[in-house]
Amino acid sequence: MRSVSKYFDGGDTVANYKLDLEVEDGEFLVFLGPSGCGKTTALRMIAGLETPSEGEIYFDDDRVDRDPPADRNVAMVFQNYALYPHMTVRENIEYPLKVRGIPPEERDERVAETAELLHIEDQLESDPAEISGGQRQRTSLARAIVREPSVFLLDEPLSNLDAKLRLEMRSELKRLQNELDITTVYVTHNQEEAMSMGDRIAVMNEGTIRQVAEPEELYRRPQTTWIANFIGSPPMNLFPGHRRNGSIDLDSGDTVPAKNETESDDVSLGIRPEDMVVTTEPPESEWSIKGTVETVEPLGEYVLVNVDVSGELINVKVPTTEVEPGTTVYLTFEPEDAYLYDGDGILVA
Repeated sequence: MRSVSKYFDGGDTVANYKLDLEVEDGEFLVFLGPSGCGKTTALRMIAGLETPSEGEIYFDDDRVDRDPPADRNVAMVFQNYALYPHMTVRENIEYPLKVRGIPPEERDERVAETAELLHIEDQLESDPAEISGGQRQRTSLARAIVREPSVFLLDEPLSNLDAKLRLEMRSELKRLQNELDITTVYVTHNQEEAMSMGDRIAVMNEGTIRQVAEPEELYRRPQTTWIANFIGSPPMNLFPGHRRNGSIDLDSGDTVPAKNETESDDVSLGIRPEDMVVTTEPPESEWSIKGTVETVEPLGEYVLVNVDVSGELINVKVPTTEVEPGTTVYLTFEPEDAYLYDGDGILVA
């Protein structure tokens, strides 16, 4: 995609603006962002269901943004299964082959292979209404895969499934993509899906791409405070302050050393919840922030301690703790775990 924009309502509504993105052959790329950020519109432009208002889309060296969907050799799977209720599972899967005039013998062979790949070979004679939601989604995927597309597009395909089945299908989709080596673009608002499945993630907001990175890099080096707030559960804690004489005076009243130089006087210090330690005694380290425990939430694999720091609720994830609500505590951290953002919310270091 080269400087691709999409406008609606005569240009009054901007769905996408200046999208620049290159997807590698065989890559699993995820568009991640909140509802209404433009990720589905971007996917529909790749598919040919929407025409860009500006910019160009290429498959390899071929420009395709003015080509109809049928000429792009893409397969798309939607949130709803879009299966034909009057057809069996077999007939649904083979339908795209049938309309392309593929001979019956080849159709049967490809349907059998695809059904086995998706573990629905024993459901081929069933009607969609007779099978589970997970099997219907597998049927929808099989109908897309059987075409042997060059690009696989998935728009929130797991959102209608229950939590256990979503987890199973996440693993299944990643396995399929690895086995088939099909270039895949996947749209979701679910961070867990994006982080666990994507080779790279394109984070979107308000119609633009804010950062493209591998999952670990995206989590460990969010380039803006918006991304730091969006990625992670709970998200990164941000402490606003002002740079002064080699130190940062936080709005909380604490002072910590200035980790890096920046021309911006207004800054924010970012720290992930798992990178902070809760202590009740004043620490020797300069890297600490004082607060009061608001609530303590035991969540099995960790304890979430919610700390009031000058009216702001700070989340800290610790393995175990004996602190109680109302306790004065110190949140300590290592300088290498702190992120410094300038007044525009851009990562300094």
